[in-house]
Amino acid sequence: MESSESSGRAADHSLPVHGPAGIPVQTGIAHTISLCLLDLGIVITELELRSCLERHWGIADAHVSVHNGGMGSDTWFVEHEACQWVAKAVPASAGSQFKGGLGVAQWLKQAGISAGAPVPLPDGRLAASVGGDWLALLTWVPGRPLSSDSPADRELLGVTLARVHRALAGYRPERAQRFHWVDPQADHLSLRPWVRPAVAAAVDALDAAGLHQMTHGLLHTDPAPEAFRFDEATGRCGVIDWSYCIHGPLLYDLASAVMYVGGPGQAGELTEAYLRTGVLGRAEVGAGLALMLRFRWAVQADYFAWRISASVMTGIDELEENEKGLEDARRFLLP
Repeated sequence: MESSESSGRAADHSLPVHGPAGIPVQTGIAHTISLCLLDLGIVITELELRSCLERHWGIADAHVSVHNGGMGSDTWFVEHEACQWVAKAVPASAGSQFKGGLGVAQWLKQAGISAGAPVPLPDGRLAASVGGDWLALLTWVPGRPLSSDSPADRELLGVTLARVHRALAGYRPERAQRFHWVDPQADHLSLRPWVRPAVAAAVDALDAAGLHQMTHGLLHTDPAPEAFRFDEATGRCGVIDWSYCIHGPLLYDLASAVMYVGGPGQAGELTEAYLRTGVLGRAEVGAGLALMLRFRWAVQADYFAWRISASVMTGIDELEENEKGLEDARRFLLP
């Protein structure tokens, strides 16, 4: 058994944060193409989880408590003696993406960045097959989530995101999803008269800008403040929730972070901190950030239109929360 190297919290984000003009935005919405593949039928019971922990990781008599804060997975907090972990399960249809994200987290661990890396099975695999679903045991990342209200935290977010991008420049996964995943012809975009035209316009504008001219790399895709964990005891900041392995323009991550802290007017410290690292040049960010931010809101519209059309309730208590997510996107895309 490998014990956890740290203690903190890992999550599939579904908590609201605030975008431009106080618009709440919802994290965990990065990939309609990914989440549409989920059958959302994870059926691992607590008894089965305990059995898996002992059989695959040698952890007997663990204390398990349900977390399930995310929109595309089931999660549990696992404690045994002085060690803590997070167990995370996804449906079989998401297995390839899930294992890709686990590989990214493992690479970041080797680069010295706490990322909720998986605890390998004895045979080296990063996840176990459980009744068709995939289960991983993640290390527990220490610290508190960053706050979009704190200028110091916004700066730290920018520095840490750039550090992650730089570390991942050396990682060459066997396969990665390619940017982007939004299909303007998708059936669910007919949900409201405005959705398809708004999404299509954002996609067309991004494609016309020349994606091939942008700096590409592996993306987090959902870098909300609560995905970052600052450990005040060590002064180190980690990044959790590596659910996918996606290669695309680094500007997408930066635009997502800017959206989550309240838009460009609130993201000065974040953007400057990121730019000071030199991962992206000022010219590229100046020319493309607003365009990518518009696309990021189109992603939100695409995602919530799909959730409403499919009556998906994961990560929320009421269907009205899906409607609210779509309305938030409309307010940005159709000011």
